[in-house]
Amino acid sequence: MTMYEFTVVLRDVPEMTFELSDALYEAGCDDCTPGSSGGVSKVDFHREAESFEAAVRSAIANVQAAGCVVERVEIEADAAMLKA
Repeated sequence: MTMYEFTVVLRDVPEMTFELSDALYEAGCDDCTPGSSGGVSKVDFHREAESFEAAVRSAIANVQAAGCVVERVEIEADAAMLKA
């Protein structure tokens, strides 16, 4: 499998709280780093999957299971794929 790096930006979450971080972890986001800056909350993922699409789809499902709405997914051209 391949490791993929991407960021999920959350809608209407101006600040990442400890409670939300815990909810994300409990929902299966144990491979992410949550944070916020400038009134925007983001979740940086390092997810292992069969494909980039599978990695993003599973991350979105986990974020939604934690009660959040995904605004968008961001990737950096040179960081989207890492060899496992």
